[in-house]
Amino acid sequence: MFTVAALYHFTRFEDPSALQGPLRDLCLREGVTGTLLLAQEGVNGTIAGSRRGIDAVLAHLRALPGCEALEWKESKAERQPFARMKVRLKREIVTMGQPDVDPRARVGHYVAPAEWNELIRSPDVVVIDTRNDYEVAIGTFEGAVDPETASFREFPEWWEKNRDRFHNKRVAMFCTGGIRCEKSTNYLLGQGVEEVYHLKGGILKYLEEVPEEDSAWQGECFVFDGRVSVGHGLREGPHLLCHACRRPILPGDRARPEYEEGVACHHCAAETSEADKARFRERQRQIGLAKARGERHLAGEG
Repeated sequence: MFTVAALYHFTRFEDPSALQGPLRDLCLREGVTGTLLLAQEGVNGTIAGSRRGIDAVLAHLRALPGCEALEWKESKAERQPFARMKVRLKREIVTMGQPDVDPRARVGHYVAPAEWNELIRSPDVVVIDTRNDYEVAIGTFEGAVDPETASFREFPEWWEKNRDRFHNKRVAMFCTGGIRCEKSTNYLLGQGVEEVYHLKGGILKYLEEVPEEDSAWQGECFVFDGRVSVGHGLREGPHLLCHACRRPILPGDRARPEYEEGVACHHCAAETSEADKARFRERQRQIGLAKARGERHLAGEG
């Protein structure tokens, strides 16, 4: 079993590039894979490896400036969910494109998973899912508003167009692990919304702690690794990934006429050109050749 750790922390890194090399080298030495993003506003990512390897990387991260209080969420995977290790430099560790948003200044009220159901079922509360449309499509909380955004960067524009719908409402927000809500709740507070809440630890913590029989969650939770989705108890879900568009599909979707492995699914078949599909077919051919040689082709991994 591999240990999977999802983490983020907002702090001030004066020179993120100086942190990149040592962090990447440690991950490679310890056999840890995944993606970590570094920016001046902090660190974000998901990694997987042995218990020893994950502990070593977490200890290194907590020793970075301002990261002593770094928190993370753990789950298990039967297979290594990442093919390689990437440590990348970014302008933002989660991209919202709002330079005045600063989660270190203030955020919404944190709500523990055990208290979430009572809050979202209150008649004066509107619940907003801050994730992307393809994530919401496979699971969300009962009664949640779906902004139908393709990326988090679109959220501020959606709010401006829809804010009047939520006049005199308390706003409860949630996302996969909590990081998007750190920014979205700060943004709403800056827009004059007085009572803003968000699920502490995100959907992952809720699915870990709240018994299925008491749950207000419906469906599966999309995760950005080889497992594709998880359910209650953070058990691996049934979803697969279309390697053409990176959207989740169910095993039965492979029988649909639009599906061609690595080339298209019913979500994206009409979105790509024949030139795109030809390129994807060549990539899929190379993946097949690598598999026949007993090798892993990185383009075919989650």
